Amino acid sequence: MRTKSTKKNKINVITLGCSKNVYDSEVLMGQLKASGKDVVHEQEGNIIVINTCGFIDNAKEESVNTILEYVDKKEQGIVDKVFVTGCLSERYKPDLEKEIPNVDSYFGTSDLPLLLKALGADYKHELLGERLTTTPKNYAYLKIAEGCDRPCSFCAIPLMRGKHVSQPIEKLVNEAEKLAKNGVKELILIAQDLTYYGLDLYKKRNLAELLENLAKVEGIEWIRLHYAFPTGFPMDVLELMKREPKICNYIDIPLQHISDSILKSMRRGTTQEKTTSLLKEFRKAVPGITIRTTLIVGYPGETEEDFQILKDWVQEMRFERLGCFAYSHEENTHAYLLEDNVPAEVKQQRAAEIMEIQSQISWDLNQEKIGKTFKCIIDRKEGIHFVGRTEFDSPDVDNEVLIDASKFYVKVGDFTTVKIIDATEFDLYGEPNNKLI
Repeated sequence: MRTKSTKKNKINVITLGCSKNVYDSEVLMGQLKASGKDVVHEQEGNIIVINTCGFIDNAKEESVNTILEYVDKKEQGIVDKVFVTGCLSERYKPDLEKEIPNVDSYFGTSDLPLLLKALGADYKHELLGERLTTTPKNYAYLKIAEGCDRPCSFCAIPLMRGKHVSQPIEKLVNEAEKLAKNGVKELILIAQDLTYYGLDLYKKRNLAELLENLAKVEGIEWIRLHYAFPTGFPMDVLELMKREPKICNYIDIPLQHISDSILKSMRRGTTQEKTTSLLKEFRKAVPGITIRTTLIVGYPGETEEDFQILKDWVQEMRFERLGCFAYSHEENTHAYLLEDNVPAEVKQQRAAEIMEIQSQISWDLNQEKIGKTFKCIIDRKEGIHFVGRTEFDSPDVDNEVLIDASKFYVKVGDFTTVKIIDATEFDLYGEPNNKLI
């Protein structure tokens, strides 16, 4: 029989999945700290909270494996309690309770007060915008809305996150001010759909007004846009991006596919012609803008012809940043009614082909940066390099600027100007202001 550990209670929050989950974990940790709890992020602790992802097969598998790992540690007496929250728990709670009963309790995405109660803490409404950030001190995610109203056939997010709910501008500005006081210089705006921001609260797409207000926050120098939907994109955002130096000339706009037949089946509400026209408008309105997108290959019914259309279009558009995923057949989505008829090996091969094309495009674009000077934010020191980013690069997914720490010193968390001296497909090498130490 296992014996309960004698350690003082320390709550270890483990975050899986996307930046929205990172944000949710930070809010949870802020609440726990305010209740006097000893809380850490992905370190040693005897009480475990796993914030899960339930988006696609790989993410679900990682979440389940992590739960099993800590349940096993509980059986061995290494940890005392295991709680599970987040998207996987929201979507599959009855199945998980049946299959992995040794978890102390499961909570959904909107069960924060109940989770806090289980951890012996009170939900404090007055902690508006108070978070225990887990990112490097110079940047933080700012979640401007929750949920999604889009009808995309392949996506289970509305099942896990509910309908779109925008946060009021005043609340977000207040949160940004608190982050800035703690040293945050870059805000990364996230939501399931930035494009929809404000429709529920202000009866209009109001992203531009939010950005104008956030740009006034003292100490914030960069504001970056993640996860915009192409249909109904508010074009006044581009005008603001062009004239407001704090708003990075960068946008993450997941497009998923370009073949008209696939777009129609995906229920994306757009066409190849409309999408291409939109991207050309982006580049015309904001010269030098970096566009990041995400594509899905192997969707039900995707033919060789559909895939060839996609490949040709990727070549034509020359995206600065691009990620590609194999389609995942998700229960209770509209596409689940379709036959998942593209073999797994074909999906993987198609994803690899897209990334091979993108790799060459990225190489070509990065070679053009050699000899140019960019303003960079320094995120961290890793091994023999200081690691930074330009305004055209988001953390974790884009290019990094590597500075030789044996020759140069730059302060982590600060901005510096860096001359690019070399480049690979996905990394840049630079020298800061020629200040040798």
